[in-house]
Amino acid sequence: MNEIKIFCPATIANLSCGFDVLGLCLTTAGDEMIIRKSDIKGVRITKIVGADLPLETENNVAGVAALAMLKSIKKVGNKYIPIDSDIDFDIDIAIDIDFGFEIEIYKHIKAGSGIGSSAASSAGAVFGINELLGRPFTRKELVKFAMQGEKLASGNAHADNVAPCLLGGFTLVRSSDPLDIIKIESPSELYATVVHPQIELKTSDARSVLKQTVSLKSAITQWGNVGGLVAGLYTNDYELIGRSLHDEIIEPIRSMLIPGFDLIKKTAYENGALGSGISGSGPSIFALSKGKETAEKIAKAMCAVYDEIDLPYEIHVSKVNDEGVSIIK
Repeated sequence: MNEIKIFCPATIANLSCGFDVLGLCLTTAGDEMIIRKSDIKGVRITKIVGADLPLETENNVAGVAALAMLKSIKKVGNKYIPIDSDIDFDIDIAIDIDFGFEIEIYKHIKAGSGIGSSAASSAGAVFGINELLGRPFTRKELVKFAMQGEKLASGNAHADNVAPCLLGGFTLVRSSDPLDIIKIESPSELYATVVHPQIELKTSDARSVLKQTVSLKSAITQWGNVGGLVAGLYTNDYELIGRSLHDEIIEPIRSMLIPGFDLIKKTAYENGALGSGISGSGPSIFALSKGKETAEKIAKAMCAVYDEIDLPYEIHVSKVNDEGVSIIK
C-alpha cells in the first residue's frame, strides 16, 4: 500500500471532571487526510484545505507527530520495527527510512473549537504512516507520538484528545509518565450533543487562566466524580454518569470565556441531558444523554439559545465512536 485515506474523528476531552485524563471519540465530526509514500525522504505537508495552517513540517502538528514516530523506527531487512528505547523527540535524530511521506489535510474541525482539531491531525498522521509501514506500532503505542503534536499546539504533551481519537470510545489517561491509557467501552445508548459557538479559544490561552493550586475539598469532590463517571460507564448506569459530570475546578473559571455558557448548560438539562460542560478547553459545550431522540432535542434547544443571542454556531449530534481513526474505503 502506497497511499491511504483516513477519517480523523473529533473528540471531547475532560468530560467535566476529568481534566487532562478523560476523553471520548465522536462519530459525526472529523477531518480527512491522505497520506502517500514519496521518493523524497522525510515528511512534507503538501496541501491543507479548510484552514490557514502552516505547511512547514516542523510547524505543523501532523508533521511533528509524524517525525516523532519515524525517529522511533529502525529498518531490519524489509521490515520496520520500533526502537526499544526512550527517545528525546526534541533531539535531531536521523530517520532510518529510505523514502518519505506526503500528507494532505482536509480540515473540517476548526482550530480552537474545543473538539480536538490538533489531535485529529496529530493522530491521523501517525495512524496513516503506521499503516503504510506495516503497523510496527499498536494504536496505543501511537499515542505518545501524537502527543508531540499536541505539545506544539498547546505547549503541553497531553493525551486526553489523541487517546480517544486513536483508540475510540472513552479513554482514561491514568498516567502520562510512564504512559498508561485505559480504553472504556461506551454504554450503547449514550449520545453526545456538541455546540460550537463560532469564536476561537486557543488551548494555550484557556490554560493560562487556570489556578495552579486547588483546595483539598475541591480535589476530593473531583476525585469522587472521576471515579463515579468511570464506574457509571462500566456498569451502564446513566444516572451515575450524569451525577458525575460535574467540574469543581476548571469550569467555574473557563466558562467565563464562553458566551451564553450558563444558559446553554441550563437548557441542556431542561431538555433531558444527563450532564453538560465545556468540551476540552472550549468554546464548544457538550451534553451527554441517553438516546438519540433526547440528543437531538437538546441540539434543537441549544441552537435556539444561540439564535436568540445571534451568535453563529455549529451543532453536532453523535453516538460515541468506538473505533477511532479509520480508513476510508
